[in-house]
Formats: sequence, C-alpha cells, structure tokens
Amino acid sequence: MWVRVLGAAAGGGFPQWNCRCPQCRAVRDGSRPCRPRTQSSLAVSADHRRWFLVNASPDLRTQIESFPALHPTGLRNSPLQAVLLTDAELDHTLGLLLLREAESIEVHATGTVHEVLCRGTGLLRALGAYARVEWRPVVTGREVALGNGLSYRAFEAPTDKRARFGLGRKESVVGYRITDERTRRSLVYLPGAQRLTAGMRAQLEGCACLLFDGTCWRDDELIRLGIAGKRSTEMGHLPISGRDGSLARLAPLPIERKIYVHINNTNPILLDDSPERRIVEEHGFEVAEDGLELEI
Repeated sequence: MWVRVLGAAAGGGFPQWNCRCPQCRAVRDGSRPCRPRTQSSLAVSADHRRWFLVNASPDLRTQIESFPALHPTGLRNSPLQAVLLTDAELDHTLGLLLLREAESIEVHATGTVHEVLCRGTGLLRALGAYARVEWRPVVTGREVALGNGLSYRAFEAPTDKRARFGLGRKESVVGYRITDERTRRSLVYLPGAQRLTAGMRAQLEGCACLLFDGTCWRDDELIRLGIAGKRSTEMGHLPISGRDGSLARLAPLPIERKIYVHINNTNPILLDDSPERRIVEEHGFEVAEDGLELEI
C-alpha cells in the first residue's frame, strides 16, 4: 500500500498563526533549520488511484493540491473514496466541509463521534445540506473491508478528556490498523493517545509502520512556555519524553518504521538541529513532515 502524510502538525499547524514560541519564530525567520507543516491528515491507497483519507484537516484543500494523485481525472470527480475519523476534534474534521462539492461523502466514524458532529458541532448537518453524507459506523475490533484490497480494524484509545461540545461524555478516540490484504502488511495510525494500554500495544504487534502521537515533548511543555495551564496528558496526548513517555515505551518494539505525527508547534523535535530531534532519531523514530510518502 501507498501512504502520503498530507499534514504532520497538530491543531493550528506550524507555525501557528498567533504563536511566537521558539519553534514558530524559527520557522518564520529562518534562524534554525525547520519546515512548515499543515494540520494532520493521512491518505492511503492500495493502487495509487483510489485513496482513503484518515481525518480531514482544515488544510485539506491545500494538501490535495500539493499531491497530484488526489487531483481529478475527469471534469468533475475525485480519487477520494472515503474519510475515516479518529475523533471529533475540529483539526481532524473541519476539512469535511471543504468536500461539500462532492455528490456524496462516505464517512467512517464511531457512534459517539457521529453524534458530536451532528448534535454538537453541527458539522455533518451543515455538510448534509450540500452533499449526501453516507455514515459508516466504526465498531472497534471489527475488520472492515474498504475495497480495492484494503481493510481496517479500529481500536479504542482510552481517554479521560471530556467532549468539548457538551454532550456530557468523554471523547471517543480510536486508532486504525490498516492492512493491505494482498501482502498482509499493516500500518497503525494513532495521532491521539493519552496513554498506552496493553490493549493498544497488542494492536501494534506485527505492523510494518507506526505513525504515533508526537504532540508534545514534555508533559508540562505548554505550562513552561506560559502558553496554557494544562499538561499534555490533560489534553489527551502522551508526551514523548520521560520514563513513561511514548519514546521509552515504543522504541524497543520491533517495528520497521516508527514515525511521530500530530506534532504541536511548541515541540522542539520540529527543529532539525535540536537535541530532542537527535534523541528521537537515535531511538529509531522519524519525525513526519508534509509530503512524506511510504510504501508498505
């Protein structure tokens, strides 16, 4: 299968429009080696002709235009077949509205995410006024054929974070294990992980590629910078560093390619010459950037 990282940054992108943290300053003034990134989204295909999105970021139009494989081949058509959602966060769903010119849009989401997008944000109601929305309920643990030789199995990424749009419940977050049915090789995409449970680790076994939540380097990153009063884990993201961080827990796993995605603008691994970047690379991790292409 072929994979294209359409966007590698967390919500707000890199640089974030209203931020002057050290990383955002560096990418604007060129004082340190680093590259801009748009908000996280992934495109996957078994034949390089029909593509499936995992999350639809607010930067989706720019991401499509930057990747010729997603351009129309006729007067009015698209290689995009469906969108798989990991959660209901705006940085993963606002791009759906940019697809409103389509005749129909197939959206795979859990029941909770679907309810939030209908009753909470109202995003799917607005989209439905322009195009037919075909909802495919995502049930964790169930193998689902996407067609054209791809299948996925969603798994729960437990979180204590409350849903932002008021429905009185915790957020629903899933990861996806996507498999090429011909080669049986799989990738796991998990851009949001508050913790790493035994059940989640089991989903990683035997995968060829892992794209994992790299939001913050430190748990208190935003607090130290004076940007926010919440820790990374309180916002639903396991930090990279520390004894219980993702790097220490995932580096020993025998996975061919391990890649950090959904990287917040405050994270120093965005700087090519930072000590933090050197540490993750020494532990066998890559740092995703927009346009990264993988053949799995």
